Amino acid sequence: MFRVWAALDLHTPLAEIPAHARRAEALGFDGVMAPDVITDGLLAAQAAIGATSRIRVATSALVCFPRSPMTVAVAAWNLQALSGGRFHLGLGPLVRGNIVGKYGTTWSAPAPRMREYVGSLRAIFDCWQHGTPLDYRGEHYRFTRQQDFVKPPPIEHPDLPIHLAGIGPNMTALAGELASALVTHPTNASPRFLAEVTRPRLAVGAARTGRDPARVSLVANPLVAVGRDADEVDARREEHRALLAILLSTPSYWPSLDYYGWRECGERLNGLVREGRWEALTPLVSDEMLEVMVPAATWDGLAACLVAEYGGVADAISLALPADPTDDAALARVVATLRGE
Repeated sequence: MFRVWAALDLHTPLAEIPAHARRAEALGFDGVMAPDVITDGLLAAQAAIGATSRIRVATSALVCFPRSPMTVAVAAWNLQALSGGRFHLGLGPLVRGNIVGKYGTTWSAPAPRMREYVGSLRAIFDCWQHGTPLDYRGEHYRFTRQQDFVKPPPIEHPDLPIHLAGIGPNMTALAGELASALVTHPTNASPRFLAEVTRPRLAVGAARTGRDPARVSLVANPLVAVGRDADEVDARREEHRALLAILLSTPSYWPSLDYYGWRECGERLNGLVREGRWEALTPLVSDEMLEVMVPAATWDGLAACLVAEYGGVADAISLALPADPTDDAALARVVATLRGE
């Protein structure tokens, strides 16, 4: 059926990540995704790896452009060795405003830069594993020096999966060209958008290198409104309405709005943010938009809802790991059903 990933909350303190990772493993998840926002994603991944023995561990859209591919390669190589082959390196380009304003990094078109980033990583890994001379030369990255006395040794599982986060046509096609998986953004994860827009774009990229598009796992990452009863589900939907209002004020997240004919909503949200009127955002996200973007069900009906929505569309699903373990038994049943058990 599906592989099921547990997405850790971005506010989870580093000290609490081991306990949450063990919990995800006990609940039957295939993998756990560690965000790179408030806690460093690579440190979070190490904490999750050290606390588990079976579950796969991925960085969830590691903000890579402010980091040298060499420093990321060293960390990823170490984590893959430490985990016994359970580590997945998830990379994301992030939006221009944050790359420039938050991280102080020069902006350039993300897809060509990401192609070189991944190419650099694989050249570095090949050097370490097979002794191939390091000689990667691109427009954005150049790596030509690796002294033997500080070269990491070969590892047992050198084929390290690389996930890409992407929304637009170029990044999505790039994932089809060279990634192990594409992880969708919650603003662009509706089943229809994935089937009619994302899948064809993945196929375009796969055709560039003669790959079978089926080799690229499509990971649906929707905001899910779930609870014990209708009141809890509705409360969660309203929380997601507020979050979507903030996210959809960013033009980079508008592909689904364009697809469904809702671009005007994004433009109005963006205008309100520019005016500093944050309190006026939430009412602009309509019930119709929530119906499309936010799967909603009680715990007893969630698995059937997600199977109906994403069956035949996605290969994997990412579900938020709740901070409160009260409903863990219900969550475990959902995970088991999605995995076809």
